Amino acid sequence: MGPVYPERLIDHFQNPRNVGDLDPPAVAVEVSNPACGDVLRLSARFENGRVREVRYKVRGCTASIAAGSALTEWMQGKSRSELALFDPAIIDDAVGGLPAASKHAGVLCRDGVKALLRQ
Repeated sequence: MGPVYPERLIDHFQNPRNVGDLDPPAVAVEVSNPACGDVLRLSARFENGRVREVRYKVRGCTASIAAGSALTEWMQGKSRSELALFDPAIIDDAVGGLPAASKHAGVLCRDGVKALLRQ
């Protein structure tokens, strides 16, 4: 039997927010988790130093899809310095708790934010 997911995680999985890509001049990055094979593509458009628009695509498990959705909601309006404070616990809280076997989803989001900030 697989993990039991919280209601908020299921909602983000079944009704993902901000799915897609943004055209340039948006910044786009792609990160992966070699252990599980999940891939996150994250694109963001900054305006006046803040995230104006953000989109994502995930190829992966239920938790990673939900985590990407929650990440984009969290990122809206954040400055680069606020993004630099991102911690996987933010996703854990946003989706109502990731099962132990799904904690990698928050780490994938962290890696995506870090990669975005390097652009």
